[in-house]
Amino acid sequence: MQIPSDLIVILGTGGTIAGTAKTASDGVGYTAAQLSVADLLAAVPALAGRRLEAQQVAQLDSKDMDFLTWQRLAGAVQQQLARPEVGGIVITHGTDTLEETAYFLHRVLAPAKPVVLTAAMRPATALAPDGPQNLFDAVQVAGTPGAAGVVVALAGRVHDAAQVRKTHSYRVDAFESVDGALVARVEEGAVRLLGRWPAGEGLGLARISRPAERWPRVEIVMNHAGAGGTVVQALRAAGVDGLIAAGTGNGTLSVALESALREAQAGGVKVWRSTRCDAGPVMDLPGLLPGAGALSPVKARIEMILTLLGE
Repeated sequence: MQIPSDLIVILGTGGTIAGTAKTASDGVGYTAAQLSVADLLAAVPALAGRRLEAQQVAQLDSKDMDFLTWQRLAGAVQQQLARPEVGGIVITHGTDTLEETAYFLHRVLAPAKPVVLTAAMRPATALAPDGPQNLFDAVQVAGTPGAAGVVVALAGRVHDAAQVRKTHSYRVDAFESVDGALVARVEEGAVRLLGRWPAGEGLGLARISRPAERWPRVEIVMNHAGAGGTVVQALRAAGVDGLIAAGTGNGTLSVALESALREAQAGGVKVWRSTRCDAGPVMDLPGLLPGAGALSPVKARIEMILTLLGE
């Protein structure tokens, strides 16, 4: 007997979508991660007819996301995807580090079924909360035939995990696909595909099995007017394993910062260049420190951590 694969599993991790404030008019002075994922589902009556399960994986403000939670979340996603009756996963998350978690799951799992991260910019107690609509849309995406990979569904748009960035501090449409390539749009509950679902080869859970406290330490340093090498020297003294340089423009670095980074590289620290620009790749050119391609500094950091975990 064939098992219907229409079950959508909702994994909760906290965030603003589960946040509450003392008054409905307060959209910024709230406390994140106060409501359970079951509470969030109860606030979306339109999902009552869907076959859903809910699991609370974590309950935190995503500014405090950590490696241990990433390990736990990746394991939970893999476990649920292995169930034949599960057609897709939705993860409720805070917006602050959502793009990092999405990229991490994409690189580790690269799932053949859809894994959809969603969030909110307003707390659940707001006059017009955006969480219920985003959660509804995310479930529609997760249940779309043929959908696959890790995507982010917010404000009616579906973003590829590799492209998405939070680009606004306050608006409900705070996320963008930085090179403009949206995967899909959600319009009145219908998913309209614009591109291709993300694909790739996952590194696997074995890559991240090392205890979280023993993961490589990778930090980000930024180029700016007057940038020197003091921060790099201090991080080397603290035992850093890798450095991502958020350069200006095409990953350009001041003479002093580049000199310190080259010294760090010669001393065994892995160094990559990214850009502090909102979009665009860093080109690899002869004589320059290695570039991180189109990865933002925070995603390049994740990529370097995963690379070092595999060495």
